[in-house]
Amino acid sequence: MTKLRLAIVGAGPAGIYAADILLKAEKQFAVSIDLFEQLPAPYGLVRYGVAPDHPRIKGIITALREVLDSGRIRLFGNVLYGRDITLADLKKHYNAVIFSTGAVRDADLEIPGIDLDGSFGAADFVSWYDGHPDVPRDWPLEAREVAVIGNGNVALDVARMLSKHADDLLPTEIPANVYDVLKASPVTDVHVFGRRGPMQVKFTPLELRELGELRDVDMIVHDEDFDYDEASRTAIETNKQVLVIDRVFTQWRSRPVGAASRRLHLHFFAKPVEVLGEDAVAGFRWERTEPDGEGGVRGTGEFREIPVQAVYRAVGYFGSPLDGIPFDEKRGVIPNREGQVLNDSDEQVNGVYATGWIKRGPVGLIGHTKSDAMETVKHLVNDQASWWTPAEPSEESIVALLESRGIEFTNLDGWHNLDAFEQSLGAPQGRIRIKVVPREEMVRASNH
Repeated sequence: MTKLRLAIVGAGPAGIYAADILLKAEKQFAVSIDLFEQLPAPYGLVRYGVAPDHPRIKGIITALREVLDSGRIRLFGNVLYGRDITLADLKKHYNAVIFSTGAVRDADLEIPGIDLDGSFGAADFVSWYDGHPDVPRDWPLEAREVAVIGNGNVALDVARMLSKHADDLLPTEIPANVYDVLKASPVTDVHVFGRRGPMQVKFTPLELRELGELRDVDMIVHDEDFDYDEASRTAIETNKQVLVIDRVFTQWRSRPVGAASRRLHLHFFAKPVEVLGEDAVAGFRWERTEPDGEGGVRGTGEFREIPVQAVYRAVGYFGSPLDGIPFDEKRGVIPNREGQVLNDSDEQVNGVYATGWIKRGPVGLIGHTKSDAMETVKHLVNDQASWWTPAEPSEESIVALLESRGIEFTNLDGWHNLDAFEQSLGAPQGRIRIKVVPREEMVRASNH
């Protein structure tokens, strides 16, 4: 049986799950899989998009590690598609490619003042506190009062990291430079704004409950937001997650406040209108909304504002275009039909597939990513007749290509080296690991 060669671009959960499912489909064909990742380390947003104080979510890495450590997938880290390898290279060396490059840019929020100094995208902040090698080492945490716009888990992560005391993050893998900046933060008040009501939030109950467990942080909610309409009451009665969220808020509303040095305020029915300021952020203005009786909200014409010196927008992630691959600029995804990539004429592009957030947009949890990959792989397997015929399909040829271009790539053994090195940095302080941040140091630790 001829061994078919498959490339996967992006070594986050989407790419690794796709590889796992392909290997389990081997009864239908023999397959050799190479996983390309632009960073020296795998795991994508699980390593660089989840707050460091989320060990339970980080546990997903254990399952991903098992797939990589099966010995049946090759990892090529520190290799950027479009620069180090091209679509022409993939066609020359593989029968097909799956793109699983995710969505790592901040979605836009088009309101006046959003570009003022002191206004940030949540994705950039998350990349900074997670030690992403391609963002600056420092972050301007100079504001006493901060606004966070959004009602999803990323907004909660950002609000929690801004309001949590830095010393309480020491048991985690937080990089040293991040701890130092957070430790010096003068923040006293973090305000989170959501356009809809408290029963329509996109938080998970676990995330919300954890927020209320922060040391020396008062949780501030406002009684006016909890005069539930019929839709909210029905949601509480019919949805267990919403019921738990209601219980959390009910508990917070009865808590005494005023003793803590920091306050985390949740504002609902608040539509962002404007970031105030001349050259830098000085305040935030919003319009009070109300339920429209159809599951949405409408403006009331009542406007409010508060002084803040920084604003973080957490209104969603957005994908990035890839060289030679069709791209939907409005949705930030690769246009596709159940993972089969489509061109501008809505015709299938032979040999090219997509999975994960670059396929469906930044929605859903890890479980969705797995079923998403199954759908893509099913089509890929069925489409074998339309795959590419590579001129140089040998496993050695791609290694020779990267070496000929002087690309200092990392492999699975290199990731094990880096993993062990990070753990050794943390061990003297009783920590699981301390993340290495500079790319060149990651590569050096991997390839030593």
